[in-house]
Amino acid sequence: MTRLTCAQRTVVSMQQRLLSTARTQFPLNEPMLLVYNDKFNEMLGAHADLKLALQDNIPFAHEAGVYFAKGDFIYVSSNQFDLPTGREKVVVISRLTRDLYGEWTRQQVPQEVRMPSGGVAYNDGVLDGVLFCSQGDLETPAALVHLESDYPFRVRTLLNNYHGRRFNSLKDVAMHSDGSIWFTDPVYGYDQGIRPPPELPNQVYRFDPHTGDVRVMADGFGRPSGICFSPYEKVCYISDTDFIHGNGNIDFTRASTIYAYDIVQRRKSKFLANRRVFAMADVGVPDGLKCDADGNVYAGCGDGLSVWSTGGVLLGKAIVPGGLANFCFGKKGELFLLNGKKLWVLKVSDTVKDATMSREATEVEEPSDRE
Repeated sequence: MTRLTCAQRTVVSMQQRLLSTARTQFPLNEPMLLVYNDKFNEMLGAHADLKLALQDNIPFAHEAGVYFAKGDFIYVSSNQFDLPTGREKVVVISRLTRDLYGEWTRQQVPQEVRMPSGGVAYNDGVLDGVLFCSQGDLETPAALVHLESDYPFRVRTLLNNYHGRRFNSLKDVAMHSDGSIWFTDPVYGYDQGIRPPPELPNQVYRFDPHTGDVRVMADGFGRPSGICFSPYEKVCYISDTDFIHGNGNIDFTRASTIYAYDIVQRRKSKFLANRRVFAMADVGVPDGLKCDADGNVYAGCGDGLSVWSTGGVLLGKAIVPGGLANFCFGKKGELFLLNGKKLWVLKVSDTVKDATMSREATEVEEPSDRE
């Protein structure tokens, strides 16, 4: 049975933001919508709401978050958990489906993806389904693995190495409109004891499945994690979650930061240039990243969902007890928040939609993020 929990909206005053005697200004044990900028009020709309839609006894809602409007379902991957047998930890993939009455159900998908993490919808004309980042294990290499979105849920591996050197443990992935696949590869799997010692640095890659070209696009990270593109793909956002390592070790002096890069063309190839700090999460780490059609940047953080303007100004937060690893956009004015054993639905203004909707609908020039 679905339980509903509504969230109150609170405007954060300048005094509250600038002067504080406590590290945490607001209670994190109840859902809440925090407004730091008037623009966030506009984005929320008059009838914003945050509701608990589904819960289970395993942490089914952790990563991926891939929504299919046709069928009204979401693919998610779980956090690691122990089987009742007490053997090794596992990660499962679930399909969450909403019926005509707005009720959600979870179906565990039979599959052979080893330790799946982030995912993205993938259709190259032949394959149609979800492309998962498989972290691999001590025997199976980390890889980009495609899973059919419907029965019989066949699996196909697209890439599992960089010119012979094994990837670390793929974390998150984004699709570019040119058909290329961009993904992050931190050493979290080695931290957690599920992967062998690293053979590559903590890096970000671009893979062209049509030519087979694999290139390193960015390095210099502690733990690269989330990745997304601005609406018209002139900017790439990548988060560094070095603040927390896979063994649970936390260091407040390490990065909990989103970096922005310009995507430039040189010699008929794409490069990432002009790395700059875009924003820093004040609670936990900015894990999964997404942009909306206006270019605002969203991140799953230790206290919930945080939203920044194109200029890196914190607009607001949706506080979710326990925080988020990832999330995804649904229909216009809707976001699905992955909260471990719970799925939340955030209802906002109908003007808010996923950046990919605008990318597919129009070729209007994107404003510069420097304006």
